[in-house]
Amino acid sequence: MAGHSKWANIQHRKGRQDKLRSKLFSKLAKDIAIASKMGGPDPDMNPRLRLAIANAKGQSMPKDNIQRAVDKGAGGEGDDYEEIRYEGFGPAGIGFIVEASTDNKNRAAMEVRTAFSKNGGNLGETGSVAFMFDQVGKIEYPLATADEDAVMEAAIEAGADDVEHDAAAEDQWDEYEPVHTIWTQRDDLGEVAAALEAKWGEAKSVNLVWKAQNEIDNPDQAAAVMRLNDALEDLDDVSTVFHNFEMSEAAMATLESDGD
Repeated sequence: MAGHSKWANIQHRKGRQDKLRSKLFSKLAKDIAIASKMGGPDPDMNPRLRLAIANAKGQSMPKDNIQRAVDKGAGGEGDDYEEIRYEGFGPAGIGFIVEASTDNKNRAAMEVRTAFSKNGGNLGETGSVAFMFDQVGKIEYPLATADEDAVMEAAIEAGADDVEHDAAAEDQWDEYEPVHTIWTQRDDLGEVAAALEAKWGEAKSVNLVWKAQNEIDNPDQAAAVMRLNDALEDLDDVSTVFHNFEMSEAAMATLESDGD
């Protein structure tokens, strides 16, 4: 995953960071509002809301923004958002999973389909890509939180599956901060996150993610794949984009050359 750090630096040089930060805060607020509306405004009684708030705090979202989102969801105000997953293929057969929260399914589907078609891809049927991924829990703590052995011991004791060190945190507008990445089973995420929070405080991020079972190494297609990735991420309804492209050193060299 180290290539993601270099990709973030390319994004930084291209001036995408401010737009991505604004979009991320909007996504986090939407996630909190949805969780609050579905399960109530008390994070102690609403695990989904607890995770959404923890993730927002990890991304330095202001407390007032978080509370407004909680109140909005609890009051039933605003649009009724529906969560949708799209699957498709990009250049060279790279698999994409696109998560969206939208108040207009027709608009979201049209925009996602257009982004695929204009950038060398095709929107597929539900299930056409997801079988190549595993939905798992991902928790990130700054590398300075504790040493590798301490993190590994605590994570395994809490019920985690695996721990990686020096992976790239998805902090897309600043320099990437080295992190410990803790992987869990989907249904264990909340319990593991709570145990680690009791030991080290709030995590940098807590998320359910789609992790590729195998990544495709095709450096020549790096720029094309990232153009599609960016086009999808830029859509207002899109929350998160996952793909199974391997960001190898050769792929990064192609991107860096393209960005010069």
